[in-house]
Amino acid sequence: MNNFLLRCLLAAVVLLTWSVAEAQVSTPKYSNEFLNLGVGARALGMGNVQSALAEDATAGYWNPAGLLRLPNKYNVSLMHSELFAGIAKNDFASFAMPLDSVSALGVSLIRVGVDDIADTRRLQNEYGYIQYDSIRFFSVADYALLLSYARKSNLIEGLQLGASAKVIYRNVGDFADAYGFGIDAGAQLQRGSWQFGVMAKDITTTFTAWTHNVEELEEAYLQTGNDLPENTTELTLPRLILGLGKSFRFTDNLTAALATDVDFTFDGKRNVLFKSDLMSVDPHVGLELAYANSVFVRGGLNNYQETQNFDGGTTKRIQPNFGVGIKTGGLNLDLALSRINNSESNSAGSRNTSSVIVSLGYAFD
Repeated sequence: MNNFLLRCLLAAVVLLTWSVAEAQVSTPKYSNEFLNLGVGARALGMGNVQSALAEDATAGYWNPAGLLRLPNKYNVSLMHSELFAGIAKNDFASFAMPLDSVSALGVSLIRVGVDDIADTRRLQNEYGYIQYDSIRFFSVADYALLLSYARKSNLIEGLQLGASAKVIYRNVGDFADAYGFGIDAGAQLQRGSWQFGVMAKDITTTFTAWTHNVEELEEAYLQTGNDLPENTTELTLPRLILGLGKSFRFTDNLTAALATDVDFTFDGKRNVLFKSDLMSVDPHVGLELAYANSVFVRGGLNNYQETQNFDGGTTKRIQPNFGVGIKTGGLNLDLALSRINNSESNSAGSRNTSSVIVSLGYAFD
């Protein structure tokens, strides 16, 4: 089993190279991007830096190899996040447990959706009168189920390997839905106070097959002169994440963890710090201060972008994130504030839309 997981990780590099060479031009950018929003208030408060640090039930998402560092036999994690002032909801639930001294298993469920969208196509009747009781409401939601497995390697001391199989379902009311499947693979290694992580997402080039309800859409599309949509298959190219973290102990009670993740994407030029037609590189950094392993304060920087102003100039922006946490017994309560700037100023007083994240974790034997 150890050799099998190691071969899977090595195959990830081969599959990643093959996928880039074969699908670079034909695959859309930002496919299944809801899977890159992040989960857990601890991680989001640290700027989505977790590939080397993940060690709880959220590890099935961030890096399945981290499931081998679970604090207890049974581990549960729940998250609710309000995006764009509550317009969109991001929810997450996971359960993880060790199978034996060398392996662990995790199950995670993600939902990102916008609910109660008004369908006003039938607002006006055939006589030209407005009928408000004809308004219908629908939801647009994306779902992902992750089944994760991790195992210690016998080849290198301290090396942990993991993989996640994910099933995707995306729904746009009665108008369209999609099903997809993909595989992620990861590894973690700890050397003293240093922690290393690597996460290869969508190593098989995740596919998502869309089916459109043409009969439901036909009248509206013909009235507006648009072509009817066709069933398509959307491909998601691999993403490689390299992580590095270091722990510090200042006193018996005061500790800290400083970490960085670097995301490598291969679906064309993105609006990130380093970009090219072949590859884009997006670094982000996070810090966690802990007192007596019970009270936590966190911060992180991510989502670097360069935007164009109305006057034709450009502004470089980076997203700050903040968080706090409390741990008592096996209960963890974490809060985070992730700011998305929408003004031309990045100052503390600039107007912005904030995302509030609440997480609850419980670990017990």
